[in-house]
Amino acid sequence: MRTRTTTVAVLLTALALGAGCAAHKDDGAPVAGPRTIKPVQGCGKASWTDPADLAPGRTPARCDKGAPAPRPLAGRHTLTVATGTLNAEYVAPLRLALARGEFRKEGLDVRLKVLPTPEALPLLAKGDLDALWAAPEAAVVNGINGGFDIRWVAGNFSPAPRSKSGLWARLKSGESASSVSLKGSRMGTMIGKGSVIMYPMAASFARHGADLHSVAFQQLGSADVLTALTGGGVDSAWLLDPVWRRVDGDRKYTFLGGQPQGEPLGGALYGPNLLQRDPDAGVAFLRAYIRTVNTYFAGDYKTDRSFVTGLADLLDLDRTILTSVPSLRMDWEIRKGTADRLQKAYRDAGVTRGAPLPERRLVDRSLYAEAVGHRLRR
Repeated sequence: MRTRTTTVAVLLTALALGAGCAAHKDDGAPVAGPRTIKPVQGCGKASWTDPADLAPGRTPARCDKGAPAPRPLAGRHTLTVATGTLNAEYVAPLRLALARGEFRKEGLDVRLKVLPTPEALPLLAKGDLDALWAAPEAAVVNGINGGFDIRWVAGNFSPAPRSKSGLWARLKSGESASSVSLKGSRMGTMIGKGSVIMYPMAASFARHGADLHSVAFQQLGSADVLTALTGGGVDSAWLLDPVWRRVDGDRKYTFLGGQPQGEPLGGALYGPNLLQRDPDAGVAFLRAYIRTVNTYFAGDYKTDRSFVTGLADLLDLDRTILTSVPSLRMDWEIRKGTADRLQKAYRDAGVTRGAPLPERRLVDRSLYAEAVGHRLRR
């Protein structure tokens, strides 16, 4: 009798082969064919930025408040979107779009389902899910290499300049922030090597004399990462919002770096349903998401006390905790080269297989471009 592991492996292989029959064209355009791009009122030049602009201070793309306006689809379209959590701040635009009826205005009935990425991927490739609100993790790269027709189609956020979510180290006697050496050290993290965080983590290691193989990773529960750092169990740790506030200002610890500013590392992933079978719904979903960002998250949204109170209630978070960290820079665009940098980190960590994917196999900017009326140059 087959083991459960073998059965799952066979299922994934079958799904990959089936998904591979419906791949994108070589130029990265959806197989549904060219689409008519119309100007969108309220979305001018500022609604698109050069993907090659990697400046940390880059102003994210923005349309006017309330733009792009809804363009209701004929009939009702039900979309199931998986996400790893309903309570994290980066999910706030989706939660608010649902609460304020932005998806309904597009003729969409959107249903959020909590699923971890590894479980959601085969369902997305098979068409049992329409979208995944997550990140192009190593599992995504491996799935596409295996034949899954999945693309990263929109970004989510980058950190504010004041954010210190990221890699923190405990200083030894005589050490300063600039002289910290991580080679041979122990690092605590609740995130595995297949996470997008491996890219900024590898960059921080390189600045401090280490690489992904010269640091011992210790995977810990969310409640144990900080305790291990402050108690001496590990030498460094990746601290997320708002945990890093517990050591910020303490001279025994130093912040070594986090997610690059101006460079989203996650967002919307589409499978064949929205890439090929119903791209109109795929554009409509992003149009509602982009409109929500422009209307409610265009700037430092945490300066509005009333809005933050409502947001905390919606996310089921303590308002004090939500306001203890800076606003995220919500950003629907995907930077050029991010997919390459992520894949390098995965290969260096030994968690992906096969040749590196060209960007067109992993990224499709055409749907959010259409939502704001921007014509891509081929």
